Amino acid sequence: MRFTLQLPTDRIDAAEEFVRGDAVAEMARAAEAAGFDACFVTEHPFPSDRWLATGGHHALDPYVALSFAAAATTRLRVQTNIAVLAYRNPFLTAKAVASLDLLSGGRMILGVAAGYLRGEFEALGVDFDERNDLCDEAIDALRLAWSRTGVEHAGRHFAARGNSMLPPPLQRPHPPIWVGGNSRRAIRRAVEKGDGWIPFPTAGLASDRIRTASIQSEGDLAARVAYAREHARAIGRRAPLDICFAPLGVPLHRRDEATPQRFAAVARSLAALGVTWLALSLPAKTRGAWCERVREVGASLLPAAREIAPATA
Repeated sequence: MRFTLQLPTDRIDAAEEFVRGDAVAEMARAAEAAGFDACFVTEHPFPSDRWLATGGHHALDPYVALSFAAAATTRLRVQTNIAVLAYRNPFLTAKAVASLDLLSGGRMILGVAAGYLRGEFEALGVDFDERNDLCDEAIDALRLAWSRTGVEHAGRHFAARGNSMLPPPLQRPHPPIWVGGNSRRAIRRAVEKGDGWIPFPTAGLASDRIRTASIQSEGDLAARVAYAREHARAIGRRAPLDICFAPLGVPLHRRDEATPQRFAAVARSLAALGVTWLALSLPAKTRGAWCERVREVGASLLPAAREIAPATA
């Protein structure tokens, strides 16, 4: 089992604590020192005020934020969780990811999804109803841009007629692409085009608001994993599929409940379903308190679950 940790760069309410270059660097170093395998950030370039007023959040540009995290560390992988591919021309995304992967020494994990915030799509001039098709074609375009020169490939809104992108990413054949989403289409996308899958726990959220199927329990996750395996068999996929999910039932903000025994039990149960990565978020009022909690989790919880082997997904 491996572990990825959210950097709280959405905390613009405490920007001096969490949303500055030195803050991102310090938090990334704390995550690396505590034994985390990766850190992640989300993406919302221009969210609607209506969504922000009902619980939404801002975010730094993911590639810029992760470049600060990568520059401050040597081992920690950097992950988008998630980037919305339809927001950008896929070749611009390919260049950003390739540059970050090269400069970080091959530590990039690209988590992607189709997106769900209609107002943000409209503000960025992207057809919301095309988002799934745009996501699918973007993944194909990324792979081509990273793997060859003289690319000839056309999509709905772009056409490469003999174009090349150098330097390529350091990881070969390319950085891992993890596909987010709970819907059957998202799962098929992960199985057909991805190296991993990021299902989203929806406990406490309105699934229709984030436009994906509900996953509120391990039973819900098990049903989705079963569908992923069924589809993999149907298309003849043999490669393993990483699955990154949150440790449901472990309130990490409560030290008395987030015990090593409880954390290990949940990790073991999720591993039995095929989960290979646990994604953790740690609330705190200050950067100092956040870093201290990261150290505590690294010392007590991660070792309890580190050696658990996941089932093949």
